[in-house]
Parts: sequence; structure tokens; C-alpha cells
Amino acid sequence: MPRVTHKMPQVLTFYAVPVVQGGMMHIGTADLASAVSNAGGLGIITALIFPTPAALRDEIRRCRTLTKKPFAVNITLLPAMVPPDYGAYAQAIIDEGIKIVETAGNSPGPVIKQLKKAGIIVLHKSTTIRHAQSAVKLGVDFLSIDGFECAGHVGESDITNFILLGRARQTLKVPFIASGGFADGHGLAAALLLGASGINMGTRFMATVEAPVHQNIKEAIVKSDEHDTTLLLRRWRNTSRLFKNKVALDALKIEKESQSGEFSEIAPLVSGKRGKEVFVNGDPEHGVWTTGPVMGLIHDVPTCDVLVKRIEKEAEQAFKERSALIVPESKL
Repeated sequence: MPRVTHKMPQVLTFYAVPVVQGGMMHIGTADLASAVSNAGGLGIITALIFPTPAALRDEIRRCRTLTKKPFAVNITLLPAMVPPDYGAYAQAIIDEGIKIVETAGNSPGPVIKQLKKAGIIVLHKSTTIRHAQSAVKLGVDFLSIDGFECAGHVGESDITNFILLGRARQTLKVPFIASGGFADGHGLAAALLLGASGINMGTRFMATVEAPVHQNIKEAIVKSDEHDTTLLLRRWRNTSRLFKNKVALDALKIEKESQSGEFSEIAPLVSGKRGKEVFVNGDPEHGVWTTGPVMGLIHDVPTCDVLVKRIEKEAEQAFKERSALIVPESKL
């Protein structure tokens, strides 16, 4: 594919192919991040996978032994009874010389300020234009616009990418990438035409050789289709898109039918510990786990290198085929 980077804003020239790996809980390790970066995309380590800032430092250092290419770190701020020390994680990232950080979640202002003061490029994930504009005011350099198709936290607006990306193109004053529902070069080409500077992929990178996920889960993604997710936790305005298994459906039934409205009724079913164990023991029914309807577009488990190169080639071919539909008036 003719490198799109030469026409991109300077802030986006840290990858050869405009494909960014999602910062996924339990999955964004040095193994996956380095593989994506080595393939020409931008790999991302997920900070809060690691129990302490010191453990994150070690993972960043391990990633540097696996790739000489740029990679990023994700910090997601989510509701918690005892929130992590986000400032300490951010400081570990700063101390280790990371140049790009993806932020997401609630009230990211203090962390963004800390990162920007250190000269770090900040990518912020947003599910609405309003939130994206607020992030711009906080000084972020570019945005990841997450449509309703995305896995995990989908927001509460249910606006799909076809509209959301168009609105981003019309209103945002900083570059953005598209997230949610992307798995191939046709999606990349479409996102670029809608105004994005690249795409973010989570579920697609879960089904790669290097992803630290049990083979059974990778095969479950390949066997599933676009109908095999469900939305949970909407009652508590923390809507999450998850793989549609018995545990998720049991939790959804309680959520819809419970008279008390107490989260504690479904807490054992949506345990993060059980979700993490899914990726280790390979039982897709063991707990709730995040995935997107883009599963319907995923049919194999390639290496990251094969996947990124294929996406690049497909996007190039898609542009060639569509441009052939434009006939000069002189030839009509």
C-alpha cells in the first residue's frame, strides 16, 4: 500500500501501516505489543494488567528487548472501590521514556496533564463527540473514536461508526483514528475515506498467534459471528459488550429482572478474575470476556506480521478498485 503516513499529521508518523492495537485488559502484554509494532503497526501495553508501577516498568523494558520499533502504553481510568494509583503508573511510563500513551475512561484530566508536561503524545479514546471535544480541551494530541460496534466499554449513546466518524471529521480539530468493527483492509480503506487517519483493532488482534490467549478462545472467535455478543451493565451506565455465553446471559437476566437494582447480585458473575481465567484455561463459558461483533469478519489466526501486511495489501486493492469507478467526463 502506498504509505499513508506521508500525508498524515506529524504526530501520526510513528507507524508504517495505520493500524493500532487496542489496549486490552489481560491481553496487552509485551508479547503482543512488540509483535504488532514489528509488523509495522503500533502495539500497546495495557498498564493496569500489572499489579504495580514497578511491574509495568519491567514489562516496558521486556518489550524493548522484543522490538526496536515504537510502542505505546494504555491507561484506562474506570470506576473502582479502591482505584489504582494512576499517577504512579503514569510516572513509571514517563520514567521509562515512553513517547505515546493511550488514555481512556473517566476524569482523565490529571493523568493527561501529567503526561503532557513530560512531552508525551496522548491518544484518548472517546465514544461521543462531546467527550472527544472535552479531551481536546485537555490537550490531547489525537483521538480514538469508538463506535457502538466496539468491544468492551461502548458508552451510552449507541452511535455507530458510520455516523460518529463523519461527525468527528466535521467537528474535531485534531486527527483521529477509528475504533470498533475493524478487521481487514476494506475497513481501513473505509475509515480513511471517512476522515480517520488509521484504525484501532482489539478483537482482531486477539485472534493472532502472538496474542497471550488460549488457542480455544482464538478458535471460539473464529467460529463465532456478528450475533455472538451481548450488552451488559447498562443498568449501571457502564455498558459493556461481551462474548455471549451462559455466564453473560445469566448476568443479563438478573440485571433485567432484579427488583433491588443492586450490582452485588451479578458481581460474582462478572468477576474480572473469572474473565482473566478464560484466557488461561481456554473455556469460553467460564466467565465474561470482551469481544466485538467484528468476530463475523474473522476467519483465521495469523501472525501479526501476516495480518498487518494483508490489511495493507487489501486496503491498497480496495482503493484501486473503487477509484476505477470514477470515469473522467471526457470519456463518457
